[in-house]
Amino acid sequence: MIFLQLFITFLQIGLFGFGGGYGMLSLIQGEVVHNWHWMSTAEFTDIVAISQMTPGPIGINSATYCGYTAIHNAGMSEGMAILGSATATFALVLPSFILMILISRLFMKYMHTQAVQAVFAGLRPAVVGLLAAATLLLCTAENFSTPGENPWQFWISVFLFVATFVGTKVFKVNPIKMILMAGFAGLLLLY
Repeated sequence: MIFLQLFITFLQIGLFGFGGGYGMLSLIQGEVVHNWHWMSTAEFTDIVAISQMTPGPIGINSATYCGYTAIHNAGMSEGMAILGSATATFALVLPSFILMILISRLFMKYMHTQAVQAVFAGLRPAVVGLLAAATLLLCTAENFSTPGENPWQFWISVFLFVATFVGTKVFKVNPIKMILMAGFAGLLLLY
């Protein structure tokens, strides 16, 4: 039963997850953490971090790890967890694969029409909203702690967040270097 729920959930995310992988993160978190309770927010945050560091699109990587974690947390074997990761990944990619095959020729023919341009103009703000939601959903006490609970971890986390934002936005530091530097700083300062 969980495999069918996993397939349908990630199929829906694949159908409605505009804006790429980062836009899908809030949808994935809403389903796997809040709706189905397949994992905790802390586990999902770890999945996002791993998905960013491994090669490939973050949405597909997240689906793979979420499928694995959901089945593993359900108490099933390692082999079944691998099947869960394949199920979630396949379900997430399937709508895009089918749609790209169906509309690729039509898009090239009609991409300069007013109707198609209007659709894309309407989707742009929605994509920005999904990206903002993904960012805000990850700004939790599990990721930053709180000033009352652990002030050292909270202020170091805020500093790393701001330093990473400034480093990538202002100084144009390569995001991979920022991930490695933030991980190293977190290891030194929080361990």
